[in-house]
Amino acid sequence: MRIAIFGNTYRKEIIYPLEIILRFLSKNNVDILIYNQIHDFLKQSPLLNDLNYNLIEDGNFNADVALSVGGDGTFLNTAQHVGDKNIPILGINTGKLGFLADVAINEIETVLTDILKRNFTIEERSVLEVSASNNAFKGSPFALNEVAVLKQDLSSMISIEAFVGGEYFHTYRADGLIVSTPTGSTAYSLSVGGPILVPQARNLIVAPVASHSLNVRPLIIPDSWDVHLKMFSRSHSYLISLDGRSQIMSEQTELFIKRANHTIKIIKPSGNHTFFNTLKNKLMWGIDKRN
Repeated sequence: MRIAIFGNTYRKEIIYPLEIILRFLSKNNVDILIYNQIHDFLKQSPLLNDLNYNLIEDGNFNADVALSVGGDGTFLNTAQHVGDKNIPILGINTGKLGFLADVAINEIETVLTDILKRNFTIEERSVLEVSASNNAFKGSPFALNEVAVLKQDLSSMISIEAFVGGEYFHTYRADGLIVSTPTGSTAYSLSVGGPILVPQARNLIVAPVASHSLNVRPLIIPDSWDVHLKMFSRSHSYLISLDGRSQIMSEQTELFIKRANHTIKIIKPSGNHTFFNTLKNKLMWGIDKRN
């Protein structure tokens, strides 16, 4: 088996789980690929001594499994590197919430043993693809969680004309607008009052950020529908964020958002690693504080 390792190089906390992972994989004669930033992060460590591995220095790699060591943000970055390669991703949590990266450090060896035995299931998650009238995003136009359009300055709202499924729907006057996948329904969309969708739902969520109209609420649409957005702002610009990767755009730039042709495959280990268990454990779903 060939396993690629990605991780959050801004947190020293990943060194201990990486020790566990690398020693386990080496002991079991797994072909190891290490992302170059992880390699640079560990190059002063004895971890790499006497370890056989290859470097991932660009997007041109292939593996049976990708490991994401960090939090949910690291998982999103790993998904960006994997793209449409159909490589399933396992998220190992060294962060706080860990909704996508839900394997705890004390589970690493057990879960990796199951992976080597092919004892796991795969959940396919839909991905958003963004195109722009100015041909931006050619390099990385995909988002696993959400696409967010936000005002650039602090002083005023922006206006966003939304066309859904080819039909004009509404002009949002708000601090921004989020188009979310079911995976992203527990992320930014949730914080602005959006609903939670199960990963298997074939829907998207269109949710305003701080709407200036009390009667405008999040909308669920089929993921076969495209979303077309036109922005108007006093600053004549706006901010667009794809899973946290942001850039400033001119208000003349229109956006076209649709479901991508590929999915991201997430490894779900055997046992309690189900969506509903994660919902209850991570978001404390249904907990009655009166007890």
